[in-house]
Amino acid sequence: MKKLAILIIAIITTSCVQEQHLKTVQVKIDMRGVEDVKSIGVKGNFTNPRWKVEVPLTDEDKDGIYETSLSQKTAVSGIEFKFVKNGEIYELKGKPNRVLRFEYKPENIIYATKFNDIESVVIQRE
Repeated sequence: MKKLAILIIAIITTSCVQEQHLKTVQVKIDMRGVEDVKSIGVKGNFTNPRWKVEVPLTDEDKDGIYETSLSQKTAVSGIEFKFVKNGEIYELKGKPNRVLRFEYKPENIIYATKFNDIESVVIQRE
């Protein structure tokens, strides 16, 4: 009886776990025309602790488009996030978070947008 209980627990715990897939997201945000930009970062439900850690973006070629790349093995179906200017000014104040949905497979995604503009989003998947 004890062996049967252990077997049932093993089946339940292993069959409910979803396989994790590598997600690589290249994030690009157009800051041209936005005044007083000292730094740009992104916060969301994908950091630990959630919404507390800011991932910095950089503008290496000084073209006004800030970029970073995020990679993580995960089984989540998507993430929510917002961009943050100068460490404290969240974009899209009073509007919903940005959402990026994942497919259940490894993915390379480019997410390109403009600061404070939820309508101008380009998502490329490879």
